[in-house]
Amino acid sequence: MIYSPLEQFTVVPLLGFSTLLNSSWSLTNVGIYTFILVLLVLLIHSTISGTLTGSKWSLPVETSYDSVSVTVKEQSGNTIYLPLIYSVFCLLLVGNLLGNVPYGYAVTSSAAVALGLSVTVFVSVTVLSVWIHGIHFFAFFVPAGTPLALVPILVLIEFISYLSRAVSLGLRLASNIVSGHTLLHILSSFLLGLFKKSAIVAMITLVPFAIFLSLIGLEFAVSFIQSYVFVILMSSYIRDARELH
Repeated sequence: MIYSPLEQFTVVPLLGFSTLLNSSWSLTNVGIYTFILVLLVLLIHSTISGTLTGSKWSLPVETSYDSVSVTVKEQSGNTIYLPLIYSVFCLLLVGNLLGNVPYGYAVTSSAAVALGLSVTVFVSVTVLSVWIHGIHFFAFFVPAGTPLALVPILVLIEFISYLSRAVSLGLRLASNIVSGHTLLHILSSFLLGLFKKSAIVAMITLVPFAIFLSLIGLEFAVSFIQSYVFVILMSSYIRDARELH
């Protein structure tokens, strides 16, 4: 039983072992679901590769690929980064959808996963920009036409704004998943208590229960939207790195 709305996001060690250096390691529910997540993404794509007639997964996978491809081309101006961004999109999408399974674990709600991915994207984009532009990368923090007297203040503001990308990208993803799942847990617990009271109360509860079902559908939509938003922002960051905008 889950008694607290936030208990569903708890990282639980399931299997522990020690190494020769007297350090202990443990396999958690986050690690297991991440492993399942990667296997599902590989399995879905392996069922449609190398086939002429396709499978039941062909249409949604091809539609997702075309949508991401168009977005990457529009936002970053170059499809060379498409394999990386599409892989991230698939992992986030399947991870979000897995979190909607009853008694499942939302991997993308974990701060370690979301912020880890966000920081990795931030560092990679920064390295890419420095590799392309060299020392001119630091012109990113000085807007064109800035008066000399305001340069120190604007550089500080732009630098803080730039560093915030490392947190905001993952925080946006995790917070939306956590808030949605928490709301559904609170409402489901409340409705379950009403259904147990009496037959009359149970009949009246069917009305808010219908609204609750629509919220579940909305949560599935959020799973797609948040994955797509991550792709858009990731592509725009790559464009900024290439063009120093």
